Parts: sequence; structure tokens; C-alpha cells
Amino acid sequence: MQERIRQARSSCIRRRIIQAAIRLHREIGFKKTTVADIARAASMSPANVYRFFPSKQAIDEAAVADLFEQVSAAATLAVRGGSALERLTAALRAISQLHEHRLENDSNRHELVVAAVRENWPVALSHTDRIRGLVRAIIAAGQASGELRPGNPMAMTWCLLEAMDGYLSPSRINAATARPTFDEMMGFCAGALRHAPWGQSIDLAADLRPKAVAQR
Repeated sequence: MQERIRQARSSCIRRRIIQAAIRLHREIGFKKTTVADIARAASMSPANVYRFFPSKQAIDEAAVADLFEQVSAAATLAVRGGSALERLTAALRAISQLHEHRLENDSNRHELVVAAVRENWPVALSHTDRIRGLVRAIIAAGQASGELRPGNPMAMTWCLLEAMDGYLSPSRINAATARPTFDEMMGFCAGALRHAPWGQSIDLAADLRPKAVAQR
């Protein structure tokens, strides 16, 4: 009983520290935020903060984990129903839109996500693995149903995510260079993924007309 109480108290304090860090990240950015700032915002001493987190990096990782969880949850929720190509489009669109929304409305925390991805923080690598797993499962299901062409589903997952990186990577989501729209690029990828009998031409736009996306 005492151990459960101790664990609950520890979890509560950790959450208090994380919430204080998140507030400061929003106000001044994670790079300017110090452990002393976080301790002050959480109404405790820096020494007490270090009892629960070994470094500021550990606090930043805990703070950004919630953002990655939001992205994963949105992508997972978006794939309910529809063809494999519709589910792939819905999942990747959900990821892209969340990053765009954060960039426009919470730019300081977006900067934290960018740093986590660029510097390969464990929490970012874990998130990437989850997205790859989600996409791979959809591709494998599409192959089993005959909708998608045969091939190594993991290799096809890597190719799709690499092609769509400009719309999925937090660091590239607002690239100023001219490029196709999300739907145009996804339509191109759909043409490469869709199974077509030998000799049958592929209509790159047929799989992803707006009405199909809207029906998911």
C-alpha cells in the first residue's frame, strides 16, 4: 500500500514538472528554458527536479512525448474503414495536418519536435517505428486483398514514407521550395502501390480523388 502511494506521489510530481516545462516551452522556447526556470514554475528547488529527472534533456523528452503520442493517435484513428489507399492517405494526411497546425499555432513547441527528430531522440525514434508499423500493416492488408501490388511490405513502407517526407517531417513541413500538393504526391505514390494486371495502364489520380478521401 505504501509503495503504491509513493509511486502515485512520484508520478504526480513528475507530471507537475513536465507541465511546468511545457508552459515555459510555449512562452520562451525549449532552448531558453533552464532547469532553474522549470523548478521555479513548479514551485520546487532544482535539486528536487533532479530527483525525478536526471537532466533537462530528460524533461524535454518527456514533454515532447505527449506531442508524438497525439500524432500517433490521430494517424491510428484516421485509418478506420475504406480501402488500403484511402487508409494510407488518411493516416499520412492526419500526421501532416497536425504538424502544420502546431507550426501555425504553437511554433515554440513545434521547434521542440523538430529538434527531437533531427537529433534522433529515443522518443522520436520510437514514434517513427510506430508510424512505420502502422503503414506497413495497411500495405500488407492491401496486398492480401489484391488492392496493392506484391512486394516486400517493409520496403514499400520505407519508399512511401521517404517520398512523403516533405509532408510528414516536422522540419520540412513548411518548406518554401515549390513542390506538389499533398494530394498530388500521394496520388503519384498510389500509382506505384496499386496492383494493376500486366499491360493495364495506371491512372495516378483514380485512387485518390477528393470524394474518396472525404468518405473515410
